[in-house]
Amino acid sequence: MKKLGLTPGTTEGPYYKKDSPEKTVLREKGVPGEQLLLTGRVLDANGAPLAHARLDFWQANGKGEYDNVGYVLRGHQLTGDAGMYTLETVVPGAYTGRTPHIHVKVTSPDGRSTLTTQLFVPGLASNKTDSIYRDDLLMTVSRAPAGKSATFDFVLDVS
Repeated sequence: MKKLGLTPGTTEGPYYKKDSPEKTVLREKGVPGEQLLLTGRVLDANGAPLAHARLDFWQANGKGEYDNVGYVLRGHQLTGDAGMYTLETVVPGAYTGRTPHIHVKVTSPDGRSTLTTQLFVPGLASNKTDSIYRDDLLMTVSRAPAGKSATFDFVLDVS
């Protein structure tokens, strides 16, 4: 059986806060940004789904601003039995030196393996000037009735 390529890690950045609340909806009333529905799976290198993997998300709002006081646009969730996750959020905005991105920490169900990475929006000129940007971390994004829809599957090394 052919092994899947592992999702590459990137820098955590300065805005991570531990102890985020458990929630699948990060979008809140009054938070700037176009609606984004992000879905996908967490898999091992053999393509098997990882049930109960933890995904911790944090990001800037549509204006490129982070909430560093509370937990707006921050939260974690566990994958379902089929390794699936669903996140309702907003399309992040750019800020000085950075293209729009969503930070993610993905932890294996047994807690022994954690991937820290960032997901990027395709087709942005600012991707070319961001030193952290990687093509293999692009979300697949499409238009949806209420904003945008995106997918990304994470592949973890759990050996």
